[in-house]
Amino acid sequence: MVNQLKKIIPTRLFKAFQPAYHFLVAYLAAYRYKFPSRKLIVIGVTGTAGKTSTAYLIMKMLNEAGYKTGLSSTAVFSDGNKEWLNDKKMTMPGRFFIQNMLARMLKNNCRYAVVETTSEGIKQFRHRFINYDILVFTNLYPEHLESHGSFENYQAAKGALFAHLKRCKTKYINEDREVIKPKSGLNKLDLKRVLKTIIVNGDDKFASYFLNFFSEAKIIYSTKEGKDLNSYFKLMSTENITKDFSLVRGLNISPRANGTYININNEIINLKLLGGFNAVNALAAYAVGLNQKISPEKLKQGLESVRSLAGKLEFVDAGQNFTAMVDYSFEPKALANLYETIKLIEHNRIIHLLGSAGGGRDKARRPILGHIAAENADIVIVTNEDPYDEDPAEIINQVSSGAEKFVVELDEEKKAEASQNTKKELNLNLFKILDRREAIKKAVELAQEGDLLLFTGKGAEQFICLANGEKMPWDEREEVRLAIVDKMCEIY
Repeated sequence: MVNQLKKIIPTRLFKAFQPAYHFLVAYLAAYRYKFPSRKLIVIGVTGTAGKTSTAYLIMKMLNEAGYKTGLSSTAVFSDGNKEWLNDKKMTMPGRFFIQNMLARMLKNNCRYAVVETTSEGIKQFRHRFINYDILVFTNLYPEHLESHGSFENYQAAKGALFAHLKRCKTKYINEDREVIKPKSGLNKLDLKRVLKTIIVNGDDKFASYFLNFFSEAKIIYSTKEGKDLNSYFKLMSTENITKDFSLVRGLNISPRANGTYININNEIINLKLLGGFNAVNALAAYAVGLNQKISPEKLKQGLESVRSLAGKLEFVDAGQNFTAMVDYSFEPKALANLYETIKLIEHNRIIHLLGSAGGGRDKARRPILGHIAAENADIVIVTNEDPYDEDPAEIINQVSSGAEKFVVELDEEKKAEASQNTKKELNLNLFKILDRREAIKKAVELAQEGDLLLFTGKGAEQFICLANGEKMPWDEREEVRLAIVDKMCEIY
């Protein structure tokens, strides 16, 4: 419908009309499904990175604590009764879909709804008429700048969600965490008020920005020993300081080859998930649990029950003699974190298959991704990802230029000193393959015993987005598995 209006209405007029259109659709969607978020405890998770994993950990933790919880996220949907992979190719789908999901959660007797909330979704008012109770901020750094126009606009889009909290109506719950509408003032005394709460990563340099929005309770989570609550009080204006203000500290993060340890408020959590960053995500989830008065024992049990995240550091094992891992990482910081994590996994060579999204999405990061891959992997394969309406071959060239430029920029002395890892030569240890399925086959074909194969950018996404809105069904994990099985069949 929006695309049809674009063709009819002049661009300048369309941009002026757009906010009203998005607001109206958001209202109609909520009205159609009878404002279901008013009858659920709604937890919104936002930030540049970590929000999908944090949202999933929150859902699993609450479920394990005995409270049925629904989820809408980049990777997974859950209506409380069943989980399925996100097949919409959107982190925050259309307003009618979201409101329908919330209605399904309510019908299935969910007490909580966890909604991963993006800046793009906020920009299109997809958060409006969702009655949030708890907002979690993970971190903030430049992303989607082509869409937002500037980092300031990107930050402001995130801030709009926190400003929205003040508009959200107060809820009351019974002992079973069921939202109840009080019949009178006396009836409220028998119920518990759900405090509008902001939970902020205190280690992020933009923590003060998000702390300075209205809330009835605030929680800081941090992995640093140096700061106490007083240091955070100084970052806040007087009107935004609340009596219900606490600090949850996670210390001694210890990433290992089979998981990650973290000490949260003197409770040792043995996560089954790889990577120190997942310990920070677990810390954010733990803060939500404490806010909801769930015992530390149950929080520990819930977080330790999560064995994997769809498309996040996910191993593909078909009985091969090398390691294959699929990961969603598609921007430089996440890719750098990934390489830090895999240092703990025993391996010989690293073969890395990657690409970058089209559609005008953060073009500047493309050569940076290639550079990071060239610096860390023995063999780099650059392929198609989600070209949208861009020329996929051009995107591939832009990514691979980072790998090639990395070598070109080395002077002769440094080239001589550089390990074989960093010397990337086209069709020797740097390959450009347009067809992603063929690229995966190439990576598997090159694999030797003990190698580690990384397939990044797609994770558990269910489509590759092509030109003119066309979507090609895709599951990276299954494609990798099939390529491995084919190779093993040829050997035996």
